[in-house]
Amino acid sequence: MAATGQRLCIVVPCYNEAEVVELFYQRLKPVLTGLSDLEHRIVFVDDGSQDDTLARLERIARQDPCVRVLALSRNFGHQVALTAGLDAADADAVLMMDADLQHPPECIPTMVQRWRQGYDVVSAVRQRTADSSLFKRLSSAAFYWLVNHLSDTPIVPGAADFCLLSWQAVQALRQCPERHRFLRGMVSWIGFARATVPFTAPPRPAGRTKYAPARMLALALDAIFSFSIKPIRWATHLGLGAVGLSLVYLAYILYCLLRGVQLVAGWTSIIFVVTFLGGVQLAFIGVLGEYIGRIFEEVKRRPLYLLKATSSAGPADPTPQATAHGR
Repeated sequence: MAATGQRLCIVVPCYNEAEVVELFYQRLKPVLTGLSDLEHRIVFVDDGSQDDTLARLERIARQDPCVRVLALSRNFGHQVALTAGLDAADADAVLMMDADLQHPPECIPTMVQRWRQGYDVVSAVRQRTADSSLFKRLSSAAFYWLVNHLSDTPIVPGAADFCLLSWQAVQALRQCPERHRFLRGMVSWIGFARATVPFTAPPRPAGRTKYAPARMLALALDAIFSFSIKPIRWATHLGLGAVGLSLVYLAYILYCLLRGVQLVAGWTSIIFVVTFLGGVQLAFIGVLGEYIGRIFEEVKRRPLYLLKATSSAGPADPTPQATAHGR
């Protein structure tokens, strides 16, 4: 089939994926070649890997003119690496996926088909993971429950960063300037016509996941603080509730004094109330501090990431040292 002139760009962040990145490319390339009516390009983003991931990516890029490699100056994080790839993409549709092969390349034709049906956002939704443990399933369910109950931007449970975006959707994401990035939430926030494609995540063929429970918790907090002010509202509601209880207790004391009822000092209850309210106050000072800290980071306007070098077998790319990219 002759090419239609439409272009598809695949954005793949990589961090210490030397064991699997070449296997990933070998799985991905035939799928893209099978889409003979689409021009394609693959943008690998090395997120400051400590192993030889970058060297392997550069070797792939030298052999395939459709491959471009971006090397960040250090590890900026998965979400920022995806953003760097989105900034470098120039195509009618951009698809984000991970290099660990838990995002099956075989889903791409179905996602492209849905895009051609008029959808601007096509999200691959994980139905299950072939080798997932009970802890992994429970922590994943807890993550989506927490995000959807505390955030103002709902996310489909199981939706990952494995999604295809139209050029219009990519342009919308590029207008979002925040430093603490939660792309799943941002993709949901921009709206547009959207569809889902179910998939089963196979086990990793090599290496280990980069999303340990601590990083999942950090991602959940980013989702909550970036898309909701509910924690601050909770502080207000709890404070008003405490004031209400205090007024009720004051009314009770006045009633007892007027009736001549002897009040017995309750040191245990007093200590409990003081400790409880003190803990609540400290907790919500921490919540306010988190929001203020994020404001501080935003107003500094530092670059979102620094690009160390690019590699491609095509026309030479400029490779200035530590090129800054921000919003």
